[in-house]
Amino acid sequence: MGIRSGHPKGDGQGDGAGMSGDKHGQDEGGEAGLDTRIVRGGRRKEWTSGIVNPPVYRASTILFDNVAALRAAQPRDGTLYYGRQGTPTTWSLAEALTELEPGAAGTRLFPSGVAAIAAALLSVLNPGDELLMVDSTYAPTRIFCDGVLKRMGITTRYYDPLIGDAIETLIGASTRAIFLESPGSLSFEVQDVPAICAVAKRHGIVTLIDNTWATPLFFPALAAGVDISIVACTKYIVGHSDVMLGSVTANEAFWASLEQTSRAFGQCASPDDAYLAARGLRTLGVRLRQHEKSALEVAHWLAEQPQVARVLHPALTDCPGHELWRRDFKGASGLFSFVLDGGGDRDRARLIDRLEHFGIGYSWGGYESLALPVDPERVRSATARPQEGPMVRLHIGLEDVGDLIADLGAALAEYPAKK
Repeated sequence: MGIRSGHPKGDGQGDGAGMSGDKHGQDEGGEAGLDTRIVRGGRRKEWTSGIVNPPVYRASTILFDNVAALRAAQPRDGTLYYGRQGTPTTWSLAEALTELEPGAAGTRLFPSGVAAIAAALLSVLNPGDELLMVDSTYAPTRIFCDGVLKRMGITTRYYDPLIGDAIETLIGASTRAIFLESPGSLSFEVQDVPAICAVAKRHGIVTLIDNTWATPLFFPALAAGVDISIVACTKYIVGHSDVMLGSVTANEAFWASLEQTSRAFGQCASPDDAYLAARGLRTLGVRLRQHEKSALEVAHWLAEQPQVARVLHPALTDCPGHELWRRDFKGASGLFSFVLDGGGDRDRARLIDRLEHFGIGYSWGGYESLALPVDPERVRSATARPQEGPMVRLHIGLEDVGDLIADLGAALAEYPAKK
């Protein structure tokens, strides 16, 4: 039996007003709620042999009882064939992720989030096709599109993340896919995902989303109409900044193509990494609730500071697409940006360097807080949104929020006043 047999429970719908307790209790009809699914997902006896956690099965060669058994074996999930095709360690994690996405047929694991994005795109695009890519996309996604896809004869056209159903005006005869990222991980515009997906379905176009910021807990993407959902599990799924991993979850229409493409490219995840991701997954709900609570407190505090021009957090009313966030999302994670009121890059660098409780580094989603200088205008080609000053992206970790606010306050106090 393969991971496709996982049965997601519940309808994945919410009022988008934040992560309240009732959204993590029992779903309608008495089915298990999200927190229960997080704890139980992928832990059937086939994977665990009766113990709590699926063991780490490290394997390249699989031994068969005889030649007949070897010849009868097929490279499919749930059947031991060759190490690259997976073991119970990886199948159990993939099954758990599938169960978090209502409407999912299966999940494939990849050695990084970028690898997951690349495989997902290559599973639905061919030479001569056009891809509509959101302009606020993750920079490595843009690099892949402008490099690898271009060399393959696949055209990428970038669109305004706030375009909504007007994306229909961009669809041409060769348009085969629309890629979304909501919110964008630098400037945090929230897209009208259901409207874009409705347009795509009318035209027979596949939709893909980078859902790393929200995870399926805060935004069940397939339930909103998306065909393929991608998560950089490196971030919140793992949660401890010590594993590179990506996942792609597809509906029935695109599952076979995704599975075939990932196998053909030899993409697979380490069983040790899958084990650590599965361990991180079990605490995803409680961690995200704390990330959300602390980040909102920091964001509201920053919005009141004279050195801050504005805060780009989807849960704040002046963030582009806030009403869409309220309508579609179940909560907000710990990643957001703020724009300084004047100053330059050197001033911004000094501010970040002064911080004591924020690390300086790429990625996010771990237990530790991070601060990073970001310049979205340098990696955009279809839209330009002038800023009042330099931008800083924060990931709010699990530290005491009072310490984080005091740290930011001390650094902002030294920031030069706007002239």
